[in-house]
Amino acid sequence: MTTALAIGQPTDRVDGRHKVTGGAHYSADMLFANMAYAVLVGAHVPSGRITHIDTTEALQAGGVLAILTHENLPKTAAQPPLLPSLAGMPAPGQTFFPFQDAVVHYAGQPVAVVVADTLERAQHAGALIRVDYAETPSVTTLDQARDDAYEPEAIFAGFVPGRTERGDVEGGLAKADVRIDATFAYAANSHNPIEPSATTAAWDDDQLTLYDATQGVAATQLTVAALLGLTPSKVRVISHYVGGSFGCKAMIWAHPALAALAARHVGRPVKLTLTREQMFTSVGHREEQEQSIALGADKEGRLVALRHHKLSPTSHFDDWAEPSLGVASQLYACPNYEGVYRLIRANTMTPTFMRAPGEASGMFALECTMDDLAHELGIDPIELRLRNYSDTDPNTGNPWSSTGLKECYQRGAERFGWHRRNPEPRSWRDGNWLIGHGMAAAGYPVYGPSNPQRARARLYSDGTAVVQAATPDFGTGVTTVMTQVAADALGLPLDRCRFEGGDSMLPTIAAAVGSSGAGMISAAVHTAATQLRDQLVAQAIADTQSPLHGADPAGVIVRDGRMMLRDDPGTGEGYGELLHRNFLPDVEAVGSWSPSPQSSNYGMMTFGAQFAEVAVDPDLGVARVRRMVGAFAPGRVLNRKTAGSQLMGGMLWGLGQALLEANSMDPLRGRWVASSLGDYLVPVNADAPEVEIELIEVEDKVVNPLGVKGVGEVGQVGAAAAIANAVHNATGRRVRKLPITIEDLM
Repeated sequence: MTTALAIGQPTDRVDGRHKVTGGAHYSADMLFANMAYAVLVGAHVPSGRITHIDTTEALQAGGVLAILTHENLPKTAAQPPLLPSLAGMPAPGQTFFPFQDAVVHYAGQPVAVVVADTLERAQHAGALIRVDYAETPSVTTLDQARDDAYEPEAIFAGFVPGRTERGDVEGGLAKADVRIDATFAYAANSHNPIEPSATTAAWDDDQLTLYDATQGVAATQLTVAALLGLTPSKVRVISHYVGGSFGCKAMIWAHPALAALAARHVGRPVKLTLTREQMFTSVGHREEQEQSIALGADKEGRLVALRHHKLSPTSHFDDWAEPSLGVASQLYACPNYEGVYRLIRANTMTPTFMRAPGEASGMFALECTMDDLAHELGIDPIELRLRNYSDTDPNTGNPWSSTGLKECYQRGAERFGWHRRNPEPRSWRDGNWLIGHGMAAAGYPVYGPSNPQRARARLYSDGTAVVQAATPDFGTGVTTVMTQVAADALGLPLDRCRFEGGDSMLPTIAAAVGSSGAGMISAAVHTAATQLRDQLVAQAIADTQSPLHGADPAGVIVRDGRMMLRDDPGTGEGYGELLHRNFLPDVEAVGSWSPSPQSSNYGMMTFGAQFAEVAVDPDLGVARVRRMVGAFAPGRVLNRKTAGSQLMGGMLWGLGQALLEANSMDPLRGRWVASSLGDYLVPVNADAPEVEIELIEVEDKVVNPLGVKGVGEVGQVGAAAAIANAVHNATGRRVRKLPITIEDLM
């Protein structure tokens, strides 16, 4: 056993100095001798067929090495099925790869790759390519094809049914004392991490190395291998630093394989970096959507029926919708429920994960409707939620592995000062500003990998250790946190332990998506490190020259790299002494972890509660968020500083979702209206209010060995609803759309 010292501490990031001094190298920072640069040229029409590509002038431009189109680019060996990257298999973002034929499915679809000896020359040549199209009618918005909507058998790569029912929802609504019907509209959202997606590809004979900005090096490795017809052993993917992802780097899009194909074609390393404009057309998005709710309750506010339908556009090749109805169907006790997804085929690429995929949008509709119910019945919004609290997962009847939701309501309300809230709209002013308070519940599922997760721990004779797993750090602080986990498991000081990741040559870890990273990676690291520790303790006990010879292993603890008897700490020896005596320069162990079969007998979710104070200028329609408080119960907290940063980031993104972020399609041209950060608004420092985080640790013996649930997504869930509910409290106006704009409040 060890004495835990590092887990839970607000440890500074071990890679922080590298990032602030420029020592951190990202995928687009890689430099090779004889480097070439690739630039994508996208289609200017949303639907049609390429009739002619004129590359004559572009090929004559200085420095151009090649121009690849559907006419000369090798066809893919196979198109892997659409699987979430957490499955640990190939994970293409869509079951469509460009350049297979002359058909154009969406604006921005790559139709040419220009390779030149400098980036500027490649960009110039790309502007000289002339493409002629036979354009066909396009569908890009819900209103253009609402009548053609269909109900899919399943969405989300087949993992979520298109329809879910329990009880008799129509009968429940008919018997309800109070019924609320509401429809919510959502603008599409686009990914904009600081680092655009980028890949640098280099061949060494038949061995391919990719430096890719990805959430999962194995996902890139397996996807590119399948597309190029290579064995995965011939593809190495390295991703040490990733400048943010939030979903767009969770699935694997076309550019890594295109970089590899271009590098093979010109016989030189090739770097391909998406432009900011291409980030809007090349890595998925959160789809435009419409959600309708019918909610029935008795006079005390207890839910008796909930019908929740969603309509959204998908691509021509995939039945994809973010699973917006999941947590919304599980959070409250309600005997009668119906959830239905409906899709329209549109000229768009396949939508994809975006932070809190589904829950951020579905819970907005539910939590705004719950607020309307509380207002109509004259019940405090927190009290209404407590009356509908469920100790079990309503969909399965299984108990929660752990909750903490009631504590989140209580401690969040105390920290926010909820008792000062006046339920009467427009009752509180600060000068000309109308002040409102709102809250919402938060929840996010605890996902687990479908295959074993592995890590390697190696201890050297000088008493230092290295723990390795293939996961990259895309801003979450995983390098720091896993160093803490490994140090505690091995009984080492933090400064004598190091974590290495971001390389497909290391033990395989699935892509850290869906808030799964902290749980599954810590489980693999903890397993490897504890196996190594137990191996060393067993060796000491078997060594006739060790002070621990013949001891009961259960009575041995490890602290500061020294194995000792629990009841007699003076009896023992250090790891280094044992290894030196036995002429061992190092020892290692590989640990493997998979979710326990008993986990299927429980509902698993991270819970929280969001609170917001909003000021609205009634004359100008301007809304400003003044304060946000979030209380969350993520199981065991591995690092309070990095966890707080993740939750704060999610809450601020919830602010952006509520008031700023929106993209839409021009129905005439079939293109995104916003294609830059000048047009697509995200929160900046001036928008950021005071944000307070309350972490509530709850014991969970089911999810994984350390009881870690994850915090990456839940911070955004409920944030937009809390802000919208505060706007209603301030103004008396219920806005059922995202984002809430000045025009909505004038």
